[in-house]
Amino acid sequence: QVQLVESGGTLVHPGGSLKLSCEASPLTLEYYAIGWFRQAPGKEREGVAVINCRDSSTYYKDFVKDRFSISRDDATKMVYLQMNDLRSEDTAVYYCAASFGGTVAPDVVWKDEEYSYWGQGTQVTVAS
Repeated sequence: QVQLVESGGTLVHPGGSLKLSCEASPLTLEYYAIGWFRQAPGKEREGVAVINCRDSSTYYKDFVKDRFSISRDDATKMVYLQMNDLRSEDTAVYYCAASFGGTVAPDVVWKDEEYSYWGQGTQVTVAS
């Protein structure tokens, strides 16, 4: 059974940094594109960042560009989301998700249905 397990979420002050991790098992990670999504209270889930596998190309939502960075290590089956300059509006449950095939097209990269596997989420709270 495929499992994605997120970790690293916690309370952080505005302007602080945090690194989230997503461990995938027993996926052969190099066959999957991995995305990070988030859901704030009372809001719909939204995409944050995606990394494809073949060329490690990345996509970012405008509201996290230049602040967040997604990376992957296929050997250890880990995907990371480095978050810098955190703001209160970044408070949310963060999920990682996997899309088989390795490459998600730009026009569907933020669509939930493109991702077959989801983790249970990790809470990030940005507050003073």
